[in-house]
Amino acid sequence: MKSTLDAFGRLDAAIANAGFATHDDDVADGDPRGWREMVLTNVLGPALLINAALPALRRTQGRIVLVGSIAGLTHLPGNIYGMTKWAITGLAENTRLRVTGDGIGVTLISPGGVETTFFDPIGGPRRDRPGGYLSPDQVAASIVWAITQPSGVDVNTLTVRPVGSPK
Repeated sequence: MKSTLDAFGRLDAAIANAGFATHDDDVADGDPRGWREMVLTNVLGPALLINAALPALRRTQGRIVLVGSIAGLTHLPGNIYGMTKWAITGLAENTRLRVTGDGIGVTLISPGGVETTFFDPIGGPRRDRPGGYLSPDQVAASIVWAITQPSGVDVNTLTVRPVGSPK
């Protein structure tokens, strides 16, 4: 945070967009060896970012964007990755309630499938997925839209899916 403030003099937005899945994360028969790193990255990482950014964001009445997932809004039977994204859904609202008096906006963006390397460990994105996938640029445009809303406007939850996608 110090290097950002030293370089730019202020912080207007903090965006938590890191995360991954082990793709072997079924609570009943998955492999728990990778779960700790997944939970720490997907849940603790965004919480640490918020903690570090809040002093500077209070000064600018800036914005926090947490990139969750559609998996944090719908249930996936036994899925630990989905549980981490539900945690982000809760973190977004709990943070909003904590910082709204400081004039800080908090947005949860929950994209559907995005065509990235996320699916590489399981053979890449499914080509038969109804509606296909969002591009990273489409998700980025959604983030930019959320952080460029007029002062006093707080977009709390934004679900972004490809047209025709059932989830």
